[in-house]
Amino acid sequence: MSFEEMVEMVDILKRADYDGKYGPYLNPNVRKAKIMTKVVKSLHRNFGVRQSKDQLRKRWLDLKLKEQDQYRRIKKVLLKSDQVVVPKLSNFTSDSAQRMIQEIMFCSCDLDIIKEKTKEIEQRLKNMIGGEFKS
Repeated sequence: MSFEEMVEMVDILKRADYDGKYGPYLNPNVRKAKIMTKVVKSLHRNFGVRQSKDQLRKRWLDLKLKEQDQYRRIKKVLLKSDQVVVPKLSNFTSDSAQRMIQEIMFCSCDLDIIKEKTKEIEQRLKNMIGGEFKS
């Protein structure tokens, strides 16, 4: 797996909170499977790489546990890329446009997660309110 592919994978996993640091999540395994599906699709779309979810999970664990220097390098690259200023319209290239589209897609994924959490909270509240009246 090339360094660029690993950066892409780590970027998606970090943004989607794959490790559940900002949880708690009702169905963490289902959530992780969905996130890993996004990683598989992104790697295939951007790099033409086909890897299974299990291969990517193992690679992720290896990065965090065994290859900490490599993981630190990837995090530095991601920190620098987060500080990229949006170019002026006259300076748009296909590369900068692609980065912008990816950012929009990541924001869209984040919005989907927020919507999902909001629905779960609303359902819990309805259940709590409904439970009070049933007693």
